[in-house]
Amino acid sequence: MKSILIDAGPLIALFDRSDQYHLKALQFIEDFKGELWTTWSVVTEVSYMLDFNQQVQLNFLTWIERGGLNIFMLEGSHIYRFTALMEKFSDVPMDLADASLIVASELTNYKEIASIDSDFYIYRDIRNQYLTNVFSKE
Repeated sequence: MKSILIDAGPLIALFDRSDQYHLKALQFIEDFKGELWTTWSVVTEVSYMLDFNQQVQLNFLTWIERGGLNIFMLEGSHIYRFTALMEKFSDVPMDLADASLIVASELTNYKEIASIDSDFYIYRDIRNQYLTNVFSKE
């Protein structure tokens, strides 16, 4: 089964019907055959951005609970890598959620991400490789 990482943008769009990417995110989720992975930093960012409606936040969390999304567990020992990445890409800038996704890709060897951000065309992992953004191809 195919596994990819997913950033906050498509997840926010999936649960926010007023988001310009809502239909694209909905179609992506309906068409995707595999497992979606993210990090707690991304879940936190999505929840924050969905704070306009508590029920929408609950719908997002329930979707995760029902298997819509897997959460990769990062540890305190990974903070050194977050810091290194955020310093390296400070001109973009890279936030914690994006750094956590790069670290997750390094640890899992997942090479694809679903994101609305163009930043993933700049960010590179420890092997100096880019993630392939499968959401932008849709």
